[in-house]
Amino acid sequence: MTLLSVRNLSAFYGDFQALFGVTLDVGEGETVAVIGANGAGKTTFLRAVTGVLPVSRSAVEFLGQPVGGRPPHTLLDLGIAMVPEGRKIFPSLTVEENLKVGAFRRRRGPWTIERVYRMFPILEERRVQPGTNLSGGEQQMLAIGRGLMANPRLLLVDETSLGLAPVVVKHLYDVLAQVPREGTTLLVVEQDLTQVLAVARRLYCFRKGAVSLEGTPADLTRAEIAAAYFGA
Repeated sequence: MTLLSVRNLSAFYGDFQALFGVTLDVGEGETVAVIGANGAGKTTFLRAVTGVLPVSRSAVEFLGQPVGGRPPHTLLDLGIAMVPEGRKIFPSLTVEENLKVGAFRRRRGPWTIERVYRMFPILEERRVQPGTNLSGGEQQMLAIGRGLMANPRLLLVDETSLGLAPVVVKHLYDVLAQVPREGTTLLVVEQDLTQVLAVARRLYCFRKGAVSLEGTPADLTRAEIAAAYFGA
């Protein structure tokens, strides 16, 4: 079943057009990757899907219903949550309080604090510490856990690897690979191709605000991906 369907999506910052006719599908239970260089439009795409940027109502469908341009809290109630670029940890809250913020809309589902702690044991060890006391990798675990606490049908993850050591990134992707088994579909925006291609069922490459390539990692060569990524 198609969970998210994006058709001919364009997005603007004032008079500046950032996305040009993006079309993309995410099936339930999939992990889909959106890759591309800085400035390709990846984060703008997530902002458009989650209602941060105005888009036409028909450009985004979720579970067969047009939802383009609806406010983020309404989309969260429908089951779309996002892990933002840069983690955005609440500095005045403890680790556990940051996790509880993720559940404030009280959607039912499998994700609880206990389940998140089983996935990221270090968070339980540091549950009473301020979230900003954590390392960069631990803060990314916290941001992912907070997103899961919303019990979304679809979790959008923006730049998991940003500023993190390769060994930490590998661990995070090992964990993310488990998420669809719990019934949460993933759309992952990423620049680190090695890790994301290992977990993605399908990928879309963005370049200059448009889709330059789509397919499955198994069917695409590294040369094809590089040409779509950088331009040829």
